[in-house]
Amino acid sequence: MRYPCGGYPPGPVTKMKAGQVIDVRFYASAMKSNDLKKQPKLSKSTKQFAQARHGGGMCEFSLSYDGGKSYRLIGRYSKTCPDSYYTWPVRIPKNAKSCTKKNQCLFVWTWTAAVVPQFYMNCADIQLSGAKNGVYPPRKGIQVYNIKGHKKKVFPGDGQKHKAGPGPNKKEINNNMNDRF
Repeated sequence: MRYPCGGYPPGPVTKMKAGQVIDVRFYASAMKSNDLKKQPKLSKSTKQFAQARHGGGMCEFSLSYDGGKSYRLIGRYSKTCPDSYYTWPVRIPKNAKSCTKKNQCLFVWTWTAAVVPQFYMNCADIQLSGAKNGVYPPRKGIQVYNIKGHKKKVFPGDGQKHKAGPGPNKKEINNNMNDRF
């Protein structure tokens, strides 16, 4: 078992590459089986399924090269994340250093809810093929909440509670694709 990452033991390893864009999707327990196979479409006539997104919040994506002791932020969506009706693109930095050491390389998602005091974290064990002469992404840590000694900067939500929100902000997508977060 390990903390963080929900205390789960290391799992299957996903191979990733420097410069790769990961289209992150979130699944809601109320989704139907064909919604899991393809991205659900949102329109004015769509009968929405319930999502426990609590009015949105902030999602951060990071890499860890030391099994979760430290985090290197590679993407952030504030206010409207998560939402099952949208994909949230995150790019592994083009100049990222390789990470191949067993049980040390993680792709990490964290979420801070906007309307209730909740913090979630999920991790994927990865093997990262980095750039030649790659470098570690800057050590910008993730936001940590309700732990003594850590800052508590909570972003306002989008006010949509359990319904679909407006999706990823175009400026934030652009920033995340160009290492500006």
